[in-house]
Amino acid sequence: MELSGRKFLVTGGAGFIGSHLVDTLLREGAGEVVVFDNLVRGTQANLDSARHDPRLKVFPVERADLMDRTAVAEAVQGVHGVFHMASHCLGACQENPRAGFDANVVGTYNLLEACVANDRPRVLFSSSSSVYGNARYVPMDEQHPFNNRNFYGAGKICGEALCRVFHAEYGLPYVALRYMNVYGPRQDYRGTYVAVIMRIIDRLHQGLPPIVNGDGSQRFDFVYVEDVCRANLLAMEKDATVDEAINISSGSSTSVLELCRRIMALMQRELPVEFVPQKTDVLVTHRVGSTEKAATLLGFTASTPLDEGLRQTIRWKLNRRDG
Repeated sequence: MELSGRKFLVTGGAGFIGSHLVDTLLREGAGEVVVFDNLVRGTQANLDSARHDPRLKVFPVERADLMDRTAVAEAVQGVHGVFHMASHCLGACQENPRAGFDANVVGTYNLLEACVANDRPRVLFSSSSSVYGNARYVPMDEQHPFNNRNFYGAGKICGEALCRVFHAEYGLPYVALRYMNVYGPRQDYRGTYVAVIMRIIDRLHQGLPPIVNGDGSQRFDFVYVEDVCRANLLAMEKDATVDEAINISSGSSTSVLELCRRIMALMQRELPVEFVPQKTDVLVTHRVGSTEKAATLLGFTASTPLDEGLRQTIRWKLNRRDG
């Protein structure tokens, strides 16, 4: 699909990843971008850079509810592609599983149903590496067993299954993108695995020792938000790629302790690390994704080095604090 001049819907478009995607779509020449976000987690400030672009249309916040089938049907009218980013996060799903199920599973069903009734636009479903749980082998390819043990991951598994059924029954074109640990400017404190970045920056800025849960040996695959946006655009453009689940990853693992030391080096703040007991047993401790399928089907390879992504994140965080 040619992106230029086309109309796109971004659910969760005022969120961390969604707002960056909105910026990217506008920069790449989209004709119109509709944001559907109830601001439960997203913020108006995340849309500041796009707000004055006449191609940006923000669906009324008070009606932007995936449980409202009428509103969802209205939002998808006339769109050529849908980026389904809206989701309750892992922590919110653990705290209130029913609300998480409604938003992440029933809401996804409502959106897919509306798409079928409105000329079947191409759908990109934002899934998650949470479907895999802890790694049984690395790198984790898309055939890795679903070893999930939390409500959030269960919802993403359901979402992928719904996409597959809507494709089989109604020919709805879709691709599911399984993000590894996405980080970058505009991230908040609710991301279960990447919020550690914000907390380390905060502590160091205050002259306090950074806090690490457990012994810091947990290893994750950190992928920069701008790379994730580029992967989404490539997946939207590749019409021939349908009914697929694809990892979006850097292909490298970094321990939390190493992450902490990199941030200290970038901020030029060397302080002793304070280790505290791990808080919950739903967290995974080892995850790194295979990049092969994304490279083959989408032509995607993450290009932002971790230090550069962290540098951009630190700059944004400190400028935001000062502002």
